[in-house]
Amino acid sequence: MIVLGLSGAVNHDASAALYIDGKLIAAAEEERFLRDKHAKGRMAYHATQFCMKQAGITPKDIDIVAFPYSEIGLESPARWHYAKRYWYAPDRGLTALFNGNRRYKRNHESVMKLLDDLGIGADRVKFVPVEHHLAHASSAYHLSGFKEKTAIIGIDGKGEYATTFFGYGENGQIHKIKEFYDPDSLGGMYGALTEFLGFEMLDGEFKVMGMAPYGDPTRFDFSQLIEFGDGEFKVNTELVNTLGARRYKKDGKGYFFSKKLLEWLGPMRSGDEIDDPYIDYAASIQDLLEKTALHLIEYHLGDIIRETGKVCFAGGVALNVKLNQRIIAMDGVKELFVQPAASDAGTAIGAASYASHMAGVPVEKMEHVYLGPSYTTDECIAACDAHEQDVTWTKLDDVCKQTAEILHDGNPVSWFQGKMEFGPRALGNRSILGSPNHSGVADRINAQIKYRERWRPFCPSILDTVASEILQTEHPSPYMTFTFDVAEEWKSRIPEVVHEDGTARAQIVTEATNPRYYALLQEMEKLSGNGVVLNTSLNRRGEPMVCSPTDALNMFFGSDLEYLVMEDILVTKNSN
Repeated sequence: MIVLGLSGAVNHDASAALYIDGKLIAAAEEERFLRDKHAKGRMAYHATQFCMKQAGITPKDIDIVAFPYSEIGLESPARWHYAKRYWYAPDRGLTALFNGNRRYKRNHESVMKLLDDLGIGADRVKFVPVEHHLAHASSAYHLSGFKEKTAIIGIDGKGEYATTFFGYGENGQIHKIKEFYDPDSLGGMYGALTEFLGFEMLDGEFKVMGMAPYGDPTRFDFSQLIEFGDGEFKVNTELVNTLGARRYKKDGKGYFFSKKLLEWLGPMRSGDEIDDPYIDYAASIQDLLEKTALHLIEYHLGDIIRETGKVCFAGGVALNVKLNQRIIAMDGVKELFVQPAASDAGTAIGAASYASHMAGVPVEKMEHVYLGPSYTTDECIAACDAHEQDVTWTKLDDVCKQTAEILHDGNPVSWFQGKMEFGPRALGNRSILGSPNHSGVADRINAQIKYRERWRPFCPSILDTVASEILQTEHPSPYMTFTFDVAEEWKSRIPEVVHEDGTARAQIVTEATNPRYYALLQEMEKLSGNGVVLNTSLNRRGEPMVCSPTDALNMFFGSDLEYLVMEDILVTKNSN
């Protein structure tokens, strides 16, 4: 049975994922092919074509198409809650009550057109709409590999109406315990403050999280943003998660906060520096998110967690690695699985896995996210020969050893290998690497290559043989979805990947999942005594991660990078 999952239901992060008989064969995000970050307003045309090509199937071979957006009937409390809470914007409230399926109809029309355009056939294939938060839940639970009763958390901005999901999985079935509805959204509240702090929603939340450790969360009381207690919460829409006339507007753009927020906190932050009082605002919103989420998790899932210790998490807020560290530390938690593509891109996997399970075909545990396009050395050479720039390249005799030597000399290296990662994290196939014991290499990458804020942290990729010593835990961490406290003796050994608060967002690398990257880390260990590299995604600020050799070359020549390793070749600038 072949199941195609598609995302892009809420106007961003379109992607495609393909299952054959319960095995995830391919998955990719549309942004990587379009070179347009988040691919707003687009459907997953190129990503679907890639998945079919990777699987070696024709469009007519697809049996089921699953999409993470469903009809929500008038009998649901979701639409009534939305209308009541948005009373001050009556056009929105009345639309929810009398035409609440408007977006579903638009989505359905777009998907049907895509299926016809690609030759899959809208009338031929079985179409399965999946509730958005059930898709998130499936992407976490069904791919976790957990066999025990499992607590399921889903927190994001919103899907159809739901913003927050608590439930459990048992014997392959997902059971809802509690949902919260828009505008009561933790992801929305955090996103509104992300905008106030001068960043873009959907992208800048990571920056707020990175800024927070520099600030003091006790300096400002953010409790008026939200009421929570006894397993409930309510966002203050006088300040955030606003619609209509309440929204603050500037230069033709409406923000997800009100003018009252500016009267309280002052003007929006601008620029790239982390200055007073904005670092304390970042610390305060991070603290409020953690306190609220942990209260809700304990209230609704605490008993289940203490029963088996297994927890899984998806939705955009699941990419908040500081919150995830706090969840791991909760009483009774033995293991937390966070879907590595936890944002809406991952709902393509979630919808497909849910539909597959409902059709009687369970899906396999997720072992890695190397699910995108790959290119041979010959294809990389052909891209060099066809590039508009004069490309100087040489073939390497020992790729890992020679790359390690360049890194050990203090040089950043652009590393393009194997299948592209699915999700927002570079995990050793589309990465910029550095030696974490070389002082200043992080600043150099920030200023000269990534062109991003100088205070943002970088992450380590660590050999599995030394990870427990460095991170002081045996908890799995293959996807950079958690932070851990770095052991004191290692902080001075790998300072470029230790954040302001003494933590690191780590990827633990195993030989089974990425043998070439593992070999590179082994070579680094031979040279420096540290089986660790600094790892950040292969892209410039505001761009998606690179996909093809041509993308990698364009980025290389559009930055101050000096070394690019693509499969078995080394590309250098003329000065080298």
